Amino acid sequence: MATAVLNARRQTLGFSYYVRVLRQEIRYEFLKMLRLRAFSLSVVGFPVMFYLLFGVANRHTDFARYLLASYSCFGMIGASLFGLGAGIAMERMQGWLELKLASPMPRLAYLAAKTVSCSAFALIIVALLITLGVTLGGVAMTPAEVLKLAGITLAGALPFASMGLLLSLVMPATAAPGIINLIYLPMSFLSGLWMPLNMLPHWMQKIAPALPTYHYAQLALNIFGYAQPGGSMSGHWEALVGFTCLMLGAAWLIFTRTEAKA
Repeated sequence: MATAVLNARRQTLGFSYYVRVLRQEIRYEFLKMLRLRAFSLSVVGFPVMFYLLFGVANRHTDFARYLLASYSCFGMIGASLFGLGAGIAMERMQGWLELKLASPMPRLAYLAAKTVSCSAFALIIVALLITLGVTLGGVAMTPAEVLKLAGITLAGALPFASMGLLLSLVMPATAAPGIINLIYLPMSFLSGLWMPLNMLPHWMQKIAPALPTYHYAQLALNIFGYAQPGGSMSGHWEALVGFTCLMLGAAWLIFTRTEAKA
């Protein structure tokens, strides 16, 4: 009965209400992530630190350009998995998620705000990496390449936000950071985000195409001409779309079953 009343109220408030709610939710979510030092410093700091260690150390080489693309993807994946995965898991444990779902706020606004906030952190990472690459790494980039890299980076928000959402529903909040690192770091390494795939053992190279991080990385690396030969860019897009649908479908099934038991 209460749910029906809330839904009826939402329908009468109109589109402008949803826009205002989403704008405010994005603002507060971004400020919360920014003020949470354990999140903001690690998510932004790790890609930047790694690029200073490995990208700038190989200045004026193809490796500096390669890492600029791959670490941009690395930053987006980390922001999504920790922002949604660990963030929602913690809010679920604290009871904050239940309060949000019981409020008149549209449920999609909650998830959209987290996804947009994670995307904003990814753009900060890309901007810092490009600045370091151009000024210290000796990387030459055209305006078109800058825009393409930012666009491809943002394209990873939905697939890995979906993965973060699924993880938030199945892992305990206290163990969330550790579990995410156990998934996130090996996937990144095996997908060529830390070094070109041809430098990895042959059996690892065979695993890479089964990972969503690989397809995401290939789209970014293709900007500079470093994608794996013989690959289809449309195939990489299709793989990410399929992965997103799989993650969202699994999350929806788990969430509906959890609600039915409550």
